[in-house]
Amino acid sequence: MITVEQAIKAVQENTSPLEFKETKNVVNTCGFVLFEDVFSPINMPPFNQSAMDGYAINIHDKTTYNLIDEVKAGDENQPILKTGDTVRIFTGAAVPETANAVIMQEKVTVDGQKIEIDDLVSKGKNIRPLGEQIKKGKVALKKGMKLTPASIGYLTSLGITEVEVYKKPSIAVIVTGDELIKAGKSLPYGKIYESNSIMLLNALSSLGFTNISQHKINDNYTNTLAKLDKVIKKNDMIIITGGISVGDYDFVGKALIELGVKEIFYKVKQKPGKPLFFGVKEGTTIFALPGNPAAALSCFYIYVNSALQKIAGNSDYSLTKVIAKSNSEYIKKGDRAQFLKAILKNGNVTILEGQSSAMLHTFALANSFVYVPESINAININDDVEVIILPIN
Repeated sequence: MITVEQAIKAVQENTSPLEFKETKNVVNTCGFVLFEDVFSPINMPPFNQSAMDGYAINIHDKTTYNLIDEVKAGDENQPILKTGDTVRIFTGAAVPETANAVIMQEKVTVDGQKIEIDDLVSKGKNIRPLGEQIKKGKVALKKGMKLTPASIGYLTSLGITEVEVYKKPSIAVIVTGDELIKAGKSLPYGKIYESNSIMLLNALSSLGFTNISQHKINDNYTNTLAKLDKVIKKNDMIIITGGISVGDYDFVGKALIELGVKEIFYKVKQKPGKPLFFGVKEGTTIFALPGNPAAALSCFYIYVNSALQKIAGNSDYSLTKVIAKSNSEYIKKGDRAQFLKAILKNGNVTILEGQSSAMLHTFALANSFVYVPESINAININDDVEVIILPIN
């Protein structure tokens, strides 16, 4: 059994980006990761640009200027200003080459074709210079950056319509257990509704992974072996829940070993999620998570998510961590590290009641984990604690 820190390191060291790319229209790339650096084809802004509504001036030593013209956003005309001339100008408009400052309209009094300025005047004032944001030929976004609405808007503002991105992995989600039945059916005695696959499918989808297949395996070794062999050959990642512990009907671990999966680790000194398996086979990454729902989802966020992000080319593949003040007291039982479901708000964190690995009702409220390492036995109110922010918003 290894520590949490050793397990996280092992996942990072044994996953790498898929060496496959695809060309996509920029408007459809949210959540994808750039396969290569993107260079700007233009200067941005492509001309000296007015930062506000006001008056572009050719500076002289007086406060009165001659109003000779108007330039609004999108105009192509370039009036020529002599010293002491001004033109009415609007935000985003091209500043005439013969103007060297823009005075905001609130600092100007207009009298016919004359204006009077009540402001300090300096060259370049309120002008966004050509190429201020980026120069033509410079790197706009680097390889490994995950594309967001803002970065897509940025690329579009540069006139870029297509980019090369990492192809996202194909993922198989597998649930095991004879006791599981589909929600919506009547519930016989001894059965439970299967929720892990729906939970994981939605977790994956919320993170931008949609190339997913869903599978169910009954508690039968021959079926387990055949199904795992088939999906491992067809997918980049396998996520299994259940069947990985040491019960008489837990066949997943035995089947994975027989299929030649290289075990990187099995069992982590943590709560929840001790019976966690991580392995690889011929480029396929395999996680076998505990069957208990809260344990499965905890392991997904801590381990599977970082592996997925790295496989998809994201250079920033770790969850965000912060230090917060605890609103709660907590006594840890045992010597395992713990991930406690919690609510982080305004720099303070509240540990929730109901931390059982079988219970999801608390997880449904949580937006974070409080991480309690092996070395800490208790948390007191106002203690500084490490908080891991869940990627759920």
